[in-house]
Amino acid sequence: MVEEFDREKVVDCMFDPVTSLILAELENGGKECSVLAEKSSISENEVLERLSYLLEHNFIHRISENKKNIFTANIEKLNEIVENNENFDATINGLEKMDSYLN
Repeated sequence: MVEEFDREKVVDCMFDPVTSLILAELENGGKECSVLAEKSSISENEVLERLSYLLEHNFIHRISENKKNIFTANIEKLNEIVENNENFDATINGLEKMDSYLN
């Protein structure tokens, strides 16, 4: 069965400044939601909200231990999205477009 997800939405999640900070924290292994919230200066509920689409499509995994949520990243799956030239080019074009508006 082929998993269906919106690649553009995944890329948007990955390149969101706060979510990318959270993902960077997960590169070295699993982290508790409270740690991610503290490092990104947002609430635990907002961490869950920001990761919800990535969780839904198994880019991020959540494990509940002792009433604590621990998140881990599916690095291979996240890398596949970034390595897809079409998506990366679209992201670069979007950033260039946003930069032109700001200037």
